[in-house]
Amino acid sequence: LAATAGDQSDLTLSPDGLTLAYLSQGDLWFTPVATGRVRRVTHVAVAPASTLKLGTYFKPDVEIGRYVWGGEMPPYAWSPDGRFIAIQIVDRRQVRQVPFPYYLGEETSQNLLRRGSPGEPNESRTIGFLDVATGTIRPLALADPTSVQNIGMEWSNGGRLLIDRESDTAEDRWILIAGPADAMAREVWHDQRATRIYNAVTATWHPDGTRVLFVGDLDDRYRLYSLVPGGTIPTALTPATSDVTGDRGAVTPLVDGASQSIFYVSNEAGPAERQVYRITGEGGPPQRITTRPGVHLPVLSPDGTRLALLQSDDLSPTELYLTDAKRRSPELRVTTSPPREFATQRWATPRYVSFKHKTDPFTIHARILEPPNLDRSKKYPVIFGPVYSNTVRNHWNGLYGMVQQLLVQQGYIVVQVDVRGSTGYGRDFREKFLMDWGGGDLEDLESAVDYLKTLPYADTDRMGIWGSSYGGTLTVFMLFKKPGLFKAGVAGAPATNPFFFGSDDVAIARRPATNPDAFERGNALQYAKNLQDHLLIIHGMQDDVVPFKTSVVLAEELMKLGKDFDFAFAPGATHGWTQREYYARYLLGKLVAHFNRHLR
Repeated sequence: LAATAGDQSDLTLSPDGLTLAYLSQGDLWFTPVATGRVRRVTHVAVAPASTLKLGTYFKPDVEIGRYVWGGEMPPYAWSPDGRFIAIQIVDRRQVRQVPFPYYLGEETSQNLLRRGSPGEPNESRTIGFLDVATGTIRPLALADPTSVQNIGMEWSNGGRLLIDRESDTAEDRWILIAGPADAMAREVWHDQRATRIYNAVTATWHPDGTRVLFVGDLDDRYRLYSLVPGGTIPTALTPATSDVTGDRGAVTPLVDGASQSIFYVSNEAGPAERQVYRITGEGGPPQRITTRPGVHLPVLSPDGTRLALLQSDDLSPTELYLTDAKRRSPELRVTTSPPREFATQRWATPRYVSFKHKTDPFTIHARILEPPNLDRSKKYPVIFGPVYSNTVRNHWNGLYGMVQQLLVQQGYIVVQVDVRGSTGYGRDFREKFLMDWGGGDLEDLESAVDYLKTLPYADTDRMGIWGSSYGGTLTVFMLFKKPGLFKAGVAGAPATNPFFFGSDDVAIARRPATNPDAFERGNALQYAKNLQDHLLIIHGMQDDVVPFKTSVVLAEELMKLGKDFDFAFAPGATHGWTQREYYARYLLGKLVAHFNRHLR
């Protein structure tokens, strides 16, 4: 299969176990298990405009696949009887082609990618039913496919397809039910709120196979609801004091029809925790299943008796565990991933703190790492970062977590803050981020500075800040709008000009035609004259999410203003500028050296 298909992905087995299906070159392919003979089932794909396979937006012009920012919705799904496959077809041909120069070939070439900006046409996202026997596709007539994304689809045991849709602005959400017999979609739920931003929601079938089960933000928290198709008032199944949510976004609830049980992930145990809970199909008091602290992602065994768990915490990378699905009991560890030397390291253990906001009626939550041999009679420089939303979690933070540990070993106090826009603290705090990047979020960070001033060993005269993407945006705006608060900052891939945001960033920025003030106010260029602290900009030249061009324009303005700053770039790096080891070593080395030079 690997030799034949090459770029195969999303491999599944048909319900009868006789056929492997997978995606390759933008189409769906079959391989009978008995013969291994490969067959292309669909012929919808259109090759991408670019031949350079770099970046998030390098996709076929037309394909059966995931929408670029469409979350975890599967690109196709077998019906229970194996007669039909629901497929998502993404058509990008109406999206503008944007040039990205590439310098590493024999000659400089122009890498053209289809990439929209806020207010421009988005990809068209449609769903159809593939008849497995005939190979024909019957499309569903879904409204506004270029401004509404499909965020979930799942078959019922009775052969009905549940479709979860949301507007790109996140303001509207629809739940539909469709069947392959007539290829007609019927709306069973619509919810609208103008203040929504990025929405962490999901939907599935209730264990009874009739009702719809969905996560929604109908009140202050993300809660689990059941809805009878045709009804108008959903029933809340989970408490109003906590959120049904995963590490950063939604986790689809798991259902067991035999026991009529529902399993979901929640922060009920604390803002930094993501534990698994079990309720009956009618709700009631939740029963916590997981015992280990940290963040959990569950998978239910086919017989409903066991849970497989991907779990991590502040000091432990992700591992696989097994546990009883019926009652709370110690998890059985299955894997051990780190090398033996990992256990010999002395890692700094974070502590979690909460404090009042300096001006707004919010409680701010932070995660603080301090040197293990902390001497409270001394003063330690402080580094905020990586700054971003949804960072105060008891989970393994990968490469950035290792950078934090390195900085702690070098004598820094490291701080992360959940700024507005983060999930888990109520609707008002989350939606205050709408059209206000580089605004109230800076006050959230400054509230943490006020807290640090109460610690006699924290040197708030020697502070640095860093982050990437939105974290880079926060860094630039902080140094431009609050000069002198932080002595040094490192801005990785900073999104400094909203006119170059992605087309899906209408979920936080809306559109320049309807909200021009937000786009003018949110452009960092106008504040560049205020820079007086030490700024290092890091950017990959093939970044198609936050175009390298935006940092070049900012650098030109800083030079015109006579400002002293540093710029480190990576010729072949995309938005994830640490993805290649040699780029990570070079650029993160620049980051650490920048702080050592200006803060120690």
